[in-house]
Amino acid sequence: MFKFPFAHLLLGAVLTFFITMPVLAQTPDLVVYTYDSFNSEWGPGPVVFKSFEEHCACTVKVIAPGDSGTVLSRTILEKANPKADVLLGVNDSEAHRSFQYNIWEPYRSPNLKHVVPELQLDPQHRVTPFDHGYIAFVYDSEALPHPPQSLEALTDPSLRGKIVIESPKTSSPGLSFLHWTIAVYGEDGYLAYWNRLKPNLLTITDGWSAAYGMFTKSEVPIVLSYITSPAYHLEYEKTERYKTVLFKEGMYRQIEFAGILKGAKHLERARQFIDFMLTAEFQDTIPLTNWMFPAAPHSPLPASFRIVPKPEQHLTLDRGRIAAKNSAWLRAWSRTMSN
Repeated sequence: MFKFPFAHLLLGAVLTFFITMPVLAQTPDLVVYTYDSFNSEWGPGPVVFKSFEEHCACTVKVIAPGDSGTVLSRTILEKANPKADVLLGVNDSEAHRSFQYNIWEPYRSPNLKHVVPELQLDPQHRVTPFDHGYIAFVYDSEALPHPPQSLEALTDPSLRGKIVIESPKTSSPGLSFLHWTIAVYGEDGYLAYWNRLKPNLLTITDGWSAAYGMFTKSEVPIVLSYITSPAYHLEYEKTERYKTVLFKEGMYRQIEFAGILKGAKHLERARQFIDFMLTAEFQDTIPLTNWMFPAAPHSPLPASFRIVPKPEQHLTLDRGRIAAKNSAWLRAWSRTMSN
């Protein structure tokens, strides 16, 4: 008569074991914040994070809540109690903001020797570069046979309502574009330029994925993206329909960084990840997944990159100037675009 109560207790114990074991097995050894396109099915995330898991015999949890600006804002809000160990995907236009909040745990990787010297912009090693590129306007050559060849040409009335860009308040390429216009027109002229450009903007999206999706759906013939974007279409769609041009004013360079967050719960694992990020196993995936140039090149670029024009000159803004004035620039830009 004690059979069923015992069986009930045994069953309960077995169920408890099988319910709790997967939770324990899934407890991550490293938590990484990154932007959504990096961890999309076509991005490098699924490949490189799996490779790192195999490399370290550990479990990585990846959280990608939006564009890089969104991810950085979330990280800053969580500064007192960080939920991630590594933030991957802050560019040089955003780095000044992150430095102001003291969110980084400095780390100098021994593999930094593989990184192109001119990309190593942080002597304190709070962040480490993993790729770089140039923002550019990509156009549909079937819909727009005579593309604009300069920033000023983007304001031509023939392009009214035909351009989509990303917001500098929430998006990495959007912020770089704002800085591009300041680099070219100066602080006295960039807002007048945006006033001239405004009629030609169909919309301003929060992030790159939404903007580029509109472009590939033929809702607009020109989009703010990267100089390397046409290589994607050549590699996977076997078409040269989508192109970009070098603008007369020069192209604005963007460098992407990753870093370890101060208060990281898995500090040694995070350091291992930064080291891994600079190896060929990670860097060789960048061209055909993140569609940027690797920061630590180990191999020749893929053949599809022949379609990518090579800038003879690049533009940047001084980081100290960005740190001092970026908030004011964004406020002025918001007022201009809302009028």
